[in-house]
Amino acid sequence: MRKLILALFALLYIGACTPAPEKKDHAMTDSAVIDAVIDALIEKHGTEHAERIQRGVNQVASLWRGSDGSSSDFENFCLQSFIGDQEELDMVFDRLAHNFEHLYGYLNRISLELNRQIHEDRGPIHQIDRLFGAFSPSAHVQDDLYKNKIAFVVALNFPHYTLEEKNALGGDWTDRQWGHARLGDAFTARIPPVLLQEYSQASSDVRLYISEYNIFAGMLRNDEGEQPFPDGMKLLAHWNIRDEIRSNYGQPGGREKKEMLYNVMLRIINQDIPKQVINNDAYEWNPFTNKLWKEGESAEPEPEKSRRYAHLLSLFQGLSNMDPYHPHFDTYIDRRFESSMEIPQQEVEDLFREYAASPLLRETAALISERLGRELRPYDLWYDGFKARSGISEEELDQITKKRYPDADALNRDLPRILRHMGHTPQMADFIASKIEVDAARGSGHAWRASMREKPSHLRTRIGADGMDYKGYNIAIHEFGHNVEQTISTHFVDNFFINGIPNTAFTEALAFMYQRRDLEYLGIKQDDPMQEHLEILDVFWDNYEMMGVSLVDMGVWKWLYDNPGTTPEELKDAVLVIAKEIWNEYYADVFGTNDNPLLAIYSHMIQSPLYLSNYPYGRLIMFQLEDHIRDKDFADEELRIFSIGRLTPSHWMQKAVGEEISNQPMFEAVEQALAAIR
Repeated sequence: MRKLILALFALLYIGACTPAPEKKDHAMTDSAVIDAVIDALIEKHGTEHAERIQRGVNQVASLWRGSDGSSSDFENFCLQSFIGDQEELDMVFDRLAHNFEHLYGYLNRISLELNRQIHEDRGPIHQIDRLFGAFSPSAHVQDDLYKNKIAFVVALNFPHYTLEEKNALGGDWTDRQWGHARLGDAFTARIPPVLLQEYSQASSDVRLYISEYNIFAGMLRNDEGEQPFPDGMKLLAHWNIRDEIRSNYGQPGGREKKEMLYNVMLRIINQDIPKQVINNDAYEWNPFTNKLWKEGESAEPEPEKSRRYAHLLSLFQGLSNMDPYHPHFDTYIDRRFESSMEIPQQEVEDLFREYAASPLLRETAALISERLGRELRPYDLWYDGFKARSGISEEELDQITKKRYPDADALNRDLPRILRHMGHTPQMADFIASKIEVDAARGSGHAWRASMREKPSHLRTRIGADGMDYKGYNIAIHEFGHNVEQTISTHFVDNFFINGIPNTAFTEALAFMYQRRDLEYLGIKQDDPMQEHLEILDVFWDNYEMMGVSLVDMGVWKWLYDNPGTTPEELKDAVLVIAKEIWNEYYADVFGTNDNPLLAIYSHMIQSPLYLSNYPYGRLIMFQLEDHIRDKDFADEELRIFSIGRLTPSHWMQKAVGEEISNQPMFEAVEQALAAIR
């Protein structure tokens, strides 16, 4: 048995560490052969197929390698595999939909099962768990689909359209035509499996690092040696630290606690945080002075140095190694925005800069300062005083949620009730809830999408031994919104290839809509006549923070591409410079301090490359959706809107609410809210 285990370790290790192959196998570039094939297919099938033939043949040529066959093999494949008959094309489309749903659905399920010990709170993690967590069962699938020519059949008959073409033509497409276009997106690059496996290893390592980055708040000490936080309080960076700052507005001793946690954040960003206090409750720590004690005796701090940024660098290296294999998008920045988000990066950045520069934010800041009775501090980025729950103590909310949800099963059983509260029929509520499973998370929480209709999505959140505290509950409701979207957009779309939403900002929108109603689900009524205006300001202020961290994230990735040979220490210095530059441009005038790196605290920037932009975009979308459904039935509109399918963001928004994504609707509402409150 021991030999078997060692052999398994060796096999997985070798698979993860095999050096990347040199790119020697070039694409088909003989224009004479390509033109001859196009002419022959048009002559055979007719000019009505000319555009599809030209697109398909050129797409196959861009992917064909010498290892796939000779020029003659390329020509014969295209002549034999192009489908000109519409009835046959429809049949092939349906069979591809069935087969790919099950292929990728079960691969997704395998990954979920192999990662359970890492993602869920199931006790200690063994080396075998780390190896399986880093293993990618799908790493070789795309390569195999090219080798057996399935990928080429798809590329030939369902050609790729650019984002500009989708936006220009998609308004007249049926759902099935959109399915054809999305199928055409499936094979636009050929990534060597070893690169996919290497990235899976790096990604698994960084996610585990982040999921175990806990700070034991009960071990924090101020300059007088006092302990502001209760014994046993464990805060995951950055999520729980941020939420603990939010929870202390209006609470006794809240300002001191916020100052202390703010300094913890700065230590993490600067990487002078002692390694001894990360996920370890054996040391007392003063984050102001960075002094350590163990069992009453002074201890020497060992700074983390640049480990945080080494993980970020490993993801950049893994993704940039794939750049040469993407003929359409040769940087990860382009792939993330133009291909995945389907919004150009500069357009996203311009929107965020317009928002962060808004004079309305300065007016809102002045209002917050008045309400607090003091000048703003940097941690007031997380001001929570506009929420109705700011008048309810965290301890009281904890008591309510822990009693109602002592374990994951309790929340699982309660999901149908929450859906009925949102207006869904008992039958629909039961159906949606039946497609969701709740698990206790090791990290902060997330929603794991199901890639096939037969399997459930998974809702993960932190659940303590004594039950789910309010922080865990609030995260759970956010993730529940994701799961509802995932269920609707998987089961109620026209075809498998348009299942989902345009990009993750759209699922964030529904998650935020659920999260902002979390007190409703606990039976806590909000009777403040100014509630609607306060909620608008709350969203507006929250998004100010998210715009900044997203701008830092984009700036860091641009810097990485300009400095590909960097070291972790150099990357750390660059992140600090970029964070301070964004702060000085859009935040220093509000908070009265310059050169503050606080915007670099988000863990997403380390573990989820260029994901952060989805949050502020999601809030803009949420705002427009909330405005749209104000006088409509929430459940009916939720079902209609999230069954539209994976169109481009522009077309989806037009079908959902009849307008494009913009800052203006929120700006107009904030003007009205400020006037009403003044």
